[in-house]
Amino acid sequence: MRYDSVIESLANKRECVFFNPNIAAADEALSELSITTADTADAEGRLLRFAPVIEKAFPDTVQAHGIIESPLVRVNNLGRQFGSIELLLKCDSDLPVAGSVKARGGVYEVLLHAEKLATDAGLLHADDDYSILVTDELRRFFKKYSIHVGSTGNLGLSIGITSAALGFNPTVHMSADAREWKKQKLRSCGVTVKEYPGEYSQAVSEGRTLSKKDPYSYFVDDESSLPLLLGYSTAAGRLAAQLSDMGVTVDRDHPLFVCIPCGVGGAPAGIAFGLKCIYKDDVHIFYAEPTGSPCMLLSLATELGAGICVQDIGLSGRTHADGLAVGRSSALAYEVSKKLVSGVITIDDAKLYENLRLLYSTEGIFAEPSACASFVCAESANKGLLDDYMKKHCKTDAVPTFIAWLTGGSMVPQEIKQEYLATVL
Repeated sequence: MRYDSVIESLANKRECVFFNPNIAAADEALSELSITTADTADAEGRLLRFAPVIEKAFPDTVQAHGIIESPLVRVNNLGRQFGSIELLLKCDSDLPVAGSVKARGGVYEVLLHAEKLATDAGLLHADDDYSILVTDELRRFFKKYSIHVGSTGNLGLSIGITSAALGFNPTVHMSADAREWKKQKLRSCGVTVKEYPGEYSQAVSEGRTLSKKDPYSYFVDDESSLPLLLGYSTAAGRLAAQLSDMGVTVDRDHPLFVCIPCGVGGAPAGIAFGLKCIYKDDVHIFYAEPTGSPCMLLSLATELGAGICVQDIGLSGRTHADGLAVGRSSALAYEVSKKLVSGVITIDDAKLYENLRLLYSTEGIFAEPSACASFVCAESANKGLLDDYMKKHCKTDAVPTFIAWLTGGSMVPQEIKQEYLATVL
């Protein structure tokens, strides 16, 4: 697509497949970033140290000994709906603590902050059992500190639930697109919820401003947080281990296509970075965005990054994909993505619900509407829309594996699940 035709398609909310013209060889793209595999390794090591804290604070992690991870599932019935392709689901919809991909980065950043506060105060030492972070003494210590975050929903759940469990005073600033049940869940955990009539950027801006006024406050900045992004990047090594356990080969003859729903971009960028570090040019990352709010596609197509928002081309940014209702991409996520990501595929809101029902009817698996954007890559391949890309970037007789990344769903109340399943647009 030419630049002007891309903008026209986006402005008219037409579905499109955008191939990133600036994608580079993985080694070249990675060498230009300020983050390295050592940063992900550091995050992985910290999460191991945090495991006793997580296990003690969240009973649903006991069986996994405090490791927050989700299953990788082969879905043959669903795969047949897309031309009998090899389709796997990465079920971050089932992640403990927050029930979404945001549990990875959100839990990590809150624990990182707690570690620093306790260490600086002489209450925690490197050789201590980190489970002391959830003792009554430390909870009393954390009580004088507040944590703020702006969110459309799932990051707010992750930050709010984790912060409250450690004793912090969390406040989640939520945009108009946030679902009511998510607000109620947060309040039931003792989290303060502030609501705003505007979209995601307003909630982030207001949260940042209020946090700056309090010297005991910490703001989790979804638009520029490196700890969040590195927390998300740890998913890659764990996925690689799961693929190996399943006997799935990833190489030039067996390329891996991964499709991740994208809002502000932190989670998909972190995952993309981690996967490219491991699989280099044998993995192909596509983001999925709703036609109503395709902020990362707009950033990549115009090469303006966070310097442009969907409102600039006449879109409202409103979408049923509440977790993806973001008008402007993260500058950090854009920098990581601009030469690593193969492309972005947009999806109409009506198809989100169609995919949701298809997933549930074929596999008995439920995921949020936002998460069900992740099937667009497999669908596009089945329609032949990726043929030219594959001819250019894959071997002629390559046999690809597709992964759809389910980003949220397990915490959805039963009555809301039924509402989603019945929604037809």
